[in-house]
Amino acid sequence: MELTTLARPVRANRGVFWTWWAAGTTSSAGSAVGAVALPLTALTVLDAGPFEMGLIAAAGYVAWLVIGLPAGVLVQRLPLRGAQIGADLARAAAVGSVPVAWWFGWLGVTQLIVVALVVSFANVVFDVANATFLPEIVEREQLQARNSLTSATHAATQLGGPSAGGFCVQLLGPVVTVLVDAASYLVSAALLRTLPARGSRVRSKDGDGPTWGLIREGWWFVVRHPVMGPGMWTATAVNFVCGAQLAVFPLYLVRELHAPAALVGLLLAVEGVGSLVGAALTTRITSRFGSAQALIWAGVAAVAGAALIPVGTGWVAFAAFAAGNVVFAGGVVVLSVTTRTYRQIASPPQLLPRVMATVRFVSWGAIPVGGLVAGALAGPLGGRVTLWLFAAAVLAAPLVLVLSPVRHLHDLTDFRPQRRTIDADDD
Repeated sequence: MELTTLARPVRANRGVFWTWWAAGTTSSAGSAVGAVALPLTALTVLDAGPFEMGLIAAAGYVAWLVIGLPAGVLVQRLPLRGAQIGADLARAAAVGSVPVAWWFGWLGVTQLIVVALVVSFANVVFDVANATFLPEIVEREQLQARNSLTSATHAATQLGGPSAGGFCVQLLGPVVTVLVDAASYLVSAALLRTLPARGSRVRSKDGDGPTWGLIREGWWFVVRHPVMGPGMWTATAVNFVCGAQLAVFPLYLVRELHAPAALVGLLLAVEGVGSLVGAALTTRITSRFGSAQALIWAGVAAVAGAALIPVGTGWVAFAAFAAGNVVFAGGVVVLSVTTRTYRQIASPPQLLPRVMATVRFVSWGAIPVGGLVAGALAGPLGGRVTLWLFAAAVLAAPLVLVLSPVRHLHDLTDFRPQRRTIDADDD
C-alpha cells in the first residue's frame, strides 16, 4: 500500500487542545440537558405514550447500526474540523426546530422522533471525527491522559447535566429548555471554527476507492488484529450489559425495591461518580500495572460491580446498588480509555477513522440490543434475576482478554504484530 505523508500534526499550540476540549464539553453538557428536556416535552406537552417514548429513545441509538461503518469512510473523505462543525450545525438546527414548531402549534411526536434521528446520525459523524482529530493535536505520550480527561469531563456533564436540565425545565418549561441544547451546539461549532483545518496525516492511494472496499479494509484490520480485536469484543460485551442496565434499572428500583423517585434519581446518578473516579485513576493504574494487565483487571472489576448491583433488600439493596454501580462504571471507563488510546496509537493514520467507526458500530450497536433482550427477560423473570444474568454475561469482557495475546503483555504497545496477521489486503 502506497502512503503519502501530509502535514505534521498541529501540536505547537497547547490552546488548540483546550479549544477542542471546550467545544466537546459544551456540546456534551447541552446534550445532557437535552436528554431531560426532549423526553419531558414528549410527556408533558404532547402526552406521548410508552410506545412513542420507546420510539424516541430508540431513535437516539439507531444511527450506529445504520451508518456506523460508512461513517469511517465519510469522515476520512472530509476535513476533520469541517465534519465536526457540520454535525454541530445539523444538531442545532434539528433541536432548534422543536421550540419553533411548538410556537406555531405544529409540534408533534413524529417531529421529536425525527429530531432524535437527526441528532443520532450527526452524533455518529461528530464522534468518529472527534476521536480521529485528537491524535492530530496531541503528542502520542499525552494521548492517554487527554483521553482520561475527556472521559472525566463527559462523566461530569452526565452527572450534572440532567440535574441542570431538570432545574431549567422547572424554571423555563421543557420546550424552552431545548434551546439550551441547541445553543450548546452553536457554541461548539464556533469554537471548532477557530481550530486549524485538518485532514488525515497519511492517506492511502485508494483513499477515494469504492466505499464498501474501504469499509471492509477497516473492518478486517480491527477484527484480525490480535489486540485491537479482543478489545472491541470486550467493549461490546460491556455495552451489551450497559444497554440492559439502562432498560432494567428503573424497573428494578421502583417496582422491586420500591425506591422513592428522589432516591431513584440519586442512585442512577451514582454512575457518574464511578466514571469520574475511573477516569481520574486510569493513567495511574496503567502506569503502575501496565495497560494490558490493567485492562484485564478492569474487566474483572466490572464483573464484580455488576454482580453487586442486584444484592440484598431494603437499605442494604440501595447501598449495594450504589457501590456496584460505582465499581462497574469505574471499570468500564478504564477499559474505554485504555482501548481507545491504543487504537489511536496503533492504527495506521489512513485507517484510523474507519477503525474508530468499526469499533463503535459493533460495541455501541450492542447497547440497544442489550436493552431489548433485557426488556424481554425482565417481564417473566423480574429485574433482579435479569440483572444477575447480565452480570454473568459481562464475564465475557475479561475472558476475551485472557484468551488473547493481551494476557502475555505488560503494555498493549508491547505487541508487535506480524504484518500478514492483520493486513487487510490479504482477502
